Amino acid sequence: MKNIIISFLILTSIGLESCDQGFDKMNVNPIALTAVEPAYQLNTAIVNTAPSYGNLSYETTIVKQMITPFSGQGSAANFNQDNRSVASGNWNSLYQNNIKELTDVIAKTKDIPAKSNLYHMARIWKAYSFMILTDTYGDIPYSQAGKNYLEGISDPIYDTQESVYSSILTELESAAAALDATKARVTSDLLYDGDVTRWKRFGYSLLLRASMRLSKINPTKSAEFVAKAVAGGLMQSNADNAIIRHNSNFANPIGAQLNGGQSAFFYLAEDFVDFLKKSNDPRLEAIAVRYVGATSGAQQVESRANRTKDVQVGAPLGFDNTTIASAVKDKKLASLWDYSQLDRTRVGGLNAPSFLVTYSQTQLLLAEAVQRKWASGTVATLYSNGIKAHMQQFASYGTTSAISEATINAYLLANPIRPGSELEDINTQYWVASFLIGPESWANFRRTGFPVLKPNTFPGSDLKTEPFIRRLTYVDAELNVNKANVQKAIERQGPNTMDTRIWWDKK
Repeated sequence: MKNIIISFLILTSIGLESCDQGFDKMNVNPIALTAVEPAYQLNTAIVNTAPSYGNLSYETTIVKQMITPFSGQGSAANFNQDNRSVASGNWNSLYQNNIKELTDVIAKTKDIPAKSNLYHMARIWKAYSFMILTDTYGDIPYSQAGKNYLEGISDPIYDTQESVYSSILTELESAAAALDATKARVTSDLLYDGDVTRWKRFGYSLLLRASMRLSKINPTKSAEFVAKAVAGGLMQSNADNAIIRHNSNFANPIGAQLNGGQSAFFYLAEDFVDFLKKSNDPRLEAIAVRYVGATSGAQQVESRANRTKDVQVGAPLGFDNTTIASAVKDKKLASLWDYSQLDRTRVGGLNAPSFLVTYSQTQLLLAEAVQRKWASGTVATLYSNGIKAHMQQFASYGTTSAISEATINAYLLANPIRPGSELEDINTQYWVASFLIGPESWANFRRTGFPVLKPNTFPGSDLKTEPFIRRLTYVDAELNVNKANVQKAIERQGPNTMDTRIWWDKK
């Protein structure tokens, strides 16, 4: 009997062992991803950087290029209100997504020679993402950011903006220099299809942009890194522009808003339209449409569309959809729906490209650097090159937005840079050249004070000490889950309000 029991136990053991073999495989999804290709993660981060809804509600409204007079969930810079659900846009897309993805890409590729170029591209895009974040909020998590999965850091410290910028400058310089055309090409790259030469130009042009942020707070360091950027090699033409090209699979986020539920809500701002009209700027006809006589959103139809310069009327800030009636009457319009809009069939289209860093902007920044004696060149030539390049960009939106060479040359002849007003002229044109690139137009406006704009005087503003919004407030999620570190940043930087100036935003 004892032998029978032993035999039974042996057989049971063998049976259990055979059952256990492959059991782990039975609990694994055979079609689930076990790893993500780092090049695709880089592409995800690139796509995430396209300006979106928050860009309309804050940045482009702060600099008086766009405006909505409607209140409600979208109340933001139109009324100088701190709407954190909207103000969190850059945080959600760049910090929660981009930084996490790019930190992972860098960790995966750092020690793999065959992925050297991908590694340095990710470093550049990470620096770019951090630049937008710190320009938006000031002090941010940087040195410990994106390391929850890799190192278990779930409550990263907030670094000073000064230290963040110091690192961004050295990262861009180092990563751009390390890109090597003799090494493996990243053929799946959405930005430049792995073209290392254009990636290097992008990196150094971004370095120029970052360097100029320090023009007031630390001009010596600004000049030092401007020289490095110029020596490295900047963008040479519009072929070097950093563009996200949209299609039916990924619509332009701004276009999606303006062609969806927000179609009748947003209008071109009076300051922007008036500036372009005053100088007979052909870009206005490429950008604008007015549905003449419309008395409702439903009447904004093609049969009413007029795209000529002279008929455009920008909407003023300082009003809501009820109090704007007096301004409507003064302009002899049919209603608020009669104001000019961003043409959602062209520049505001679903498939319209998103421009991020351009040759036009780079030429204008270089013109300023030359004016400050930080680089060599001819200010007037660089200024004209920047305007011309931006006008030529409109061909990317389709033939109906393209501006002819003859028209461009006529504008440049009639509008040369003014002696004694070089910095104002350069940076006012930078404002136009950065249209719809809200984070950049707002940052440069804060840095330079140009263009000269009248503040938004809407009553009930959340601003107490400043005429313009200087930063966006930290998101509620961070105030809840990382409170101690956020509080240290607030104590160091200043109150968590839109009045508080960030480090480089010196009066």
